[in-house]
Amino acid sequence: MFNKLKDKLNSFKQSIGKTIDEKAVDLEEPIVETLEEPIEASIEGPAEEPVTEVVKETPSETAREGPKASENESVATESRVPEKPSFKQKIGFAQKAKALVFEREVILDEDDISDALWELEMALLESDIAISVAEAIVEAVKEELVGSRKKIGSNTGQLVEQALRNAIYNVMAANVFDLDEYIKNADKPVHIVFIGINGTGKTTTISKMAKRLKDMKYSVVIAAGDTFRAGAIDQIAIHAERIGVKLIKHQEGGDPAAVVYDAVQHAKANRVDVVLSDTAGRMHTNVNLMAQLEKVCRVSSPDLIIFVDEAVAGNDAVERAEQFNSAVPIDGSILTKTDADSKGGAAISIAYITGKPILFLGMGQGYDDLQKFDPQWFVDQLFE
Repeated sequence: MFNKLKDKLNSFKQSIGKTIDEKAVDLEEPIVETLEEPIEASIEGPAEEPVTEVVKETPSETAREGPKASENESVATESRVPEKPSFKQKIGFAQKAKALVFEREVILDEDDISDALWELEMALLESDIAISVAEAIVEAVKEELVGSRKKIGSNTGQLVEQALRNAIYNVMAANVFDLDEYIKNADKPVHIVFIGINGTGKTTTISKMAKRLKDMKYSVVIAAGDTFRAGAIDQIAIHAERIGVKLIKHQEGGDPAAVVYDAVQHAKANRVDVVLSDTAGRMHTNVNLMAQLEKVCRVSSPDLIIFVDEAVAGNDAVERAEQFNSAVPIDGSILTKTDADSKGGAAISIAYITGKPILFLGMGQGYDDLQKFDPQWFVDQLFE
């Protein structure tokens, strides 16, 4: 899982590590041999101005009275000390030199890592991470590394890995929502509508969610709202029977809004805790089906709308999530087939792009293979 992204992140760590190590070796000798006195001066305070002694062979009256203006200029020119570097330059140089010689540390400049950061951004884009997300991660890594100090001989990889971990975690943890806590505290029944395109595992995900909620001692009813696709009602009916939950269905080709409405009314009448409504897979560009989805949401007033797509779809999943969120505002996403995802781009990008959290990850074909999303767990997988 995420093997391709792991390799690219590891390559970045090695590239930065090589840069730091080369910098330490290159700077060490010249500073120790030639800059010892200036370093002491910069630490103890500025040295006194050197005095140029003028030797006079035959003192004269003019000399005793003092040189003329032109002679003053000549003497000043002869005794002028070479111009010192600016305060800013002096402090910056002294700080780096002191860090390297006395504290055995290297301080990173932006120039030191600019090439590696460019390579990192390209690697993230190749891993199906959206452009804006890749830029945010690279900027965060740069801010953490530039100006940081690294002890010579210490673990360079650990310094770089921590910067990467922090950047990716902050992107993924920007929007976190605990569905379990929400259902626990919400008025019942809680109505959840699932949307997405065909073939992404939406119906199977609903079945997994029903099994999970039932195991948590909640009563569940499923609404077979996909009346458009042939065989969809029979498919979800098989899942409901296996799990042991109630299914509300109408005939194929019927009004999905009516099916969902009946399921909600059944839940209210029978004190059912959660209603899970399936809907027909559709693209946001299908005007008729999008109007139908809007009608479903208008008639039944769902508490949550969850977008379902495949993690392996990468940037396509990110784009679809953004488009659905614009058409029918979603409250969160579930990514299926995460266990088969070699890149991880969709999982990193969707929450950032939509501003809505990832709730669960599908990790297999079994009813129990639905894992609650944890940003820290996800980041740990990238660096295990």
